[in-house]
Amino acid sequence: METHPEMFAPYERLIEVEILGRKRQVPENNSILRCLQFLQMDSISNADLCWNGDCLNCQVWIENKGKEKAVISCRTTVAEGMKIIRLSKDLPFATVGDTERNK
Repeated sequence: METHPEMFAPYERLIEVEILGRKRQVPENNSILRCLQFLQMDSISNADLCWNGDCLNCQVWIENKGKEKAVISCRTTVAEGMKIIRLSKDLPFATVGDTERNK
């Protein structure tokens, strides 16, 4: 496995999640927000986010038993098979024309 930047929690493998309808590979044992950063380092790193849950700018909605559940992405650990169906307008995550990982 590649060298892990210090910002990510230790991980042994990438797991599959679905983000806005696209399957992606992200590091296990990390917050959803760190996983978004893993996929799009520049845009997420430079976003107006507090990274500790105070601002709520990193809110995402996951599918949970057929319903939407809002979670704070910096405080929620990613899980294999997770479906992220909606993102806060404050999260600059590209969905069309991705230029970074997991095209």
